[in-house]
Parts: sequence; structure tokens; C-alpha cells
Amino acid sequence: MKDVQNNMTAGSPVKIIVFFTIPVFIGNVFQQFYNMADAVIVGKFVGTGALAAVGNAGNIMFLIYGFVSGLTTGFTVLTAQKFGVGDMKAVRQTVGTASALLAVIGSLLTAVLIVFMEPLLHLMNTPEDIFQDTYSYSVIISAGILAQILYAFLTSILRALGNSRIPLYFLTLCAALNIVLDIALVAGAGMGVAGAAAATVVSQAVSGVMTLLYIMRRVPVLKMERDDWKPRKGICRIQLGIGLPMAFQFSITAIGTFLVQISLNMLGSTFVAAFTAAGKIEQLVNQIYGALGTAIATYGAQNLGKGDVPRIRFGFKVCTVTAVIYSVVVGSVLFLFGKYMTVLFVSEDVPQIEGLVDIYLKCVGVFMIPLGIVCIYRSGLQGLGYGILPMLAGAAELVGRAIVSGMAAEAESYFGVCMAAPVAWVMASVLLLAVYYRVMKSGLTNPAG
Repeated sequence: MKDVQNNMTAGSPVKIIVFFTIPVFIGNVFQQFYNMADAVIVGKFVGTGALAAVGNAGNIMFLIYGFVSGLTTGFTVLTAQKFGVGDMKAVRQTVGTASALLAVIGSLLTAVLIVFMEPLLHLMNTPEDIFQDTYSYSVIISAGILAQILYAFLTSILRALGNSRIPLYFLTLCAALNIVLDIALVAGAGMGVAGAAAATVVSQAVSGVMTLLYIMRRVPVLKMERDDWKPRKGICRIQLGIGLPMAFQFSITAIGTFLVQISLNMLGSTFVAAFTAAGKIEQLVNQIYGALGTAIATYGAQNLGKGDVPRIRFGFKVCTVTAVIYSVVVGSVLFLFGKYMTVLFVSEDVPQIEGLVDIYLKCVGVFMIPLGIVCIYRSGLQGLGYGILPMLAGAAELVGRAIVSGMAAEAESYFGVCMAAPVAWVMASVLLLAVYYRVMKSGLTNPAG
């Protein structure tokens, strides 16, 4: 099949980045559609309380998905570098070692989350009227971590080889299947939020298996031999050195969102429902930033393997200009018209919830440029093998969210809760830009070896 792999070390950087980013962006949007499906269908067919439960559990999901995404992306940075230099044997060895690491880490993460889920929800001040639904949803999602890992890891491998088109197909399949199962289990079978969580896990598992079958049949570079499956200490060390900091980066960010959620929960389930709806709208439009981040991470890793630093710098410029233009346009749309999407999520208390959604979207709409900078430069530095430095941005986000959410909790201010993320983005973006320019000025080297 054409375009199974894509060498990003030759040709027009603009064309390569654009054509890599578009499928990732579309795929991310589809992924958000199936994440939104849980909220839309639960909110419409079960009620505002159930929507608030899904939103409250969203922080748990963010922690899980972020940790898994950080691990799988970090473990395949070395894969992209070896592919960029043309060492296909090493490419397979990185896949074999990462598979063993992910199996162990995924099993441990599943057990820990299931055991400690109830005290975690109490720590978050989860309102009593949505506690049981939040618990059910979170435990089912936690039980499906290995399915999430399979799916995320295989699509990360394909992207490391420069292929962003095939993962789009499987993301589309996953989104469609999740929506169908949501309707069947929530609206049809009356399973409530538990049905929504089960739909998510099953759709990811099916898509993961389909991606595996595709790779086995259509990607000869990854035709694994017995020796390739043997974990190698050198590869393991490098992958853990990149993957764990990336995973912890998302975890630090998740801790910040926990702090915000605690402040939000103090205001009651109506505010939680509104914040959930607004967050889903914001996440839908900001997927271009994640796509650009994925593009520059893969592009940078492959070109670092070849040693082409000027080409890497130009790639960062392309992504930055794209993000700034997009931010101005979409931020304006969110600020002026975003609230009208509220009716997708709720059928009751619409005027009150729409007003709260409008406050949230006006807050984030003004600060879309810093968010784009964070996504691009954090992922780009990680793609270059810098696992620890981008964690500083996560620490800055945590500090920003902690300070603002603490002030909001004391003042019982919904506006303050909504401003926690924008303040965090500004602080992290300034730090990441400083780190990037220092790395480039000091002479870019390959920290992954």
C-alpha cells in the first residue's frame, strides 16, 4: 500500500508538515466526537446529573489517557529516530522492547487505579448526588487501560514511521463504533454512564485489534522476528528516559485539573455540568494544536536522526505560524458564538447553563495562542528526545492552576475556575519558548543517544 511509511527528512518541510498534520487533526476531531458522544448522549437521555458525573470523571480519563499517550509517544520517539537514519532492525527492536514495558506498566496502572478510585473521588470532593455514577464510569475506563495502550501504541508506531493517514482510518472506526454503542447501551439498554464507559473501552479494543492486523499484513518494516521481541537494556533505558517524563508531564497537568475540579465541585453539579459542556466544545476546536504537536515531534525526531538542525528549526516556524493564525480565527468564534453549542449537551436548565458556558468560552477564547505554543513546543522538544525539560512546563501549569483555583475556591468564583487553565497556558508557553531557544542556541544534540 502506498504511503505506509513517510521519510520526513527530505522534501518541502511545509508540504510534509501540512500533509502529516491534516489526517492527525481529522483523527483527533473524530476522537473528540466519540468523547463528546458520552457527554451528549448521557446528558440528553439520562440528565444533567449524569452529564456532571461524566465531566467529573473526565479528569480521571485525562490522567489515564494522558499517561498512556505520553508513554506510547515517548517510547516511539526512538523508533522515529532509527527510521530517520534508516536502521530498520533497530526500528523493530524499539517496538519489541516498548511492547514489554507497556504490558507491565499498563497492568500495574490498571490495578492501582481500580483499588484507589474511591478515595481519589472523595479527595476530589465529588458531590454525593453524582458520586456513584462517577465511580462506575471511572472504574470501567480504568479496567480498559490495556485496550487503550494497544490502540495508542500501534497508532504511535505508524506515526513514528511518518504515516498519519492510516491512524485516521482507525480513529474514524473507533469514533463511529463508540457512538453506535453509546446509543445502544445508554439510550437503548438504559445502562446510564456505565454504558457510556463500556462503549468507549470496547471501541478502543476493537480498533486496537484492527490496527494490529493491519500492521501484521501491510507494514513489512515491522515484520517482527523472535529476536526483535527481546527487551534490550539500552533501548529500555532510552525509552523510559523519554516516555516516563512525557507520561508524568501529563500527570502533572492532570493534578492541576484535579485542583480545578475540586474548586468547581464546591459550586455544585449545575456548574460542573456547564463546565463539562464548555470543556467539550473547547477540546473539539483545539485539536489542531495536538495535531501540530504530533507532526513536529515526528518531523523533529526523524530529522534529528539525520542531524539536520536547520530543517528542524524551520519546521517549528511552520507549526507556530499555523497555530497563531488558527488561534485568532477560532478564538474569535468561541468568544462570540461558542455558547450556542450548549443545546447539544443539555435539555434542561438551558439558559442558566448556556450563560455559564459562555463565561468559560470567553475566558479560553482569548488565550488560544499560548495553548498552541504549549502543545507545539512541548511535543517538539519531546520529539527531539528532551524528556525532562518539557516537564518544567507541566510544573508551571500546575503552579498556575493551583494558585488560580485556590483563589477561586476561596472566593467561590466560577470565573476564577474558568481562568485557571488560561493562566497555566501563559506560564507554560513562556517557559517552553525560553527552553526551546536555549536548546537551539546551545547547539542541538540527541539526548536519546
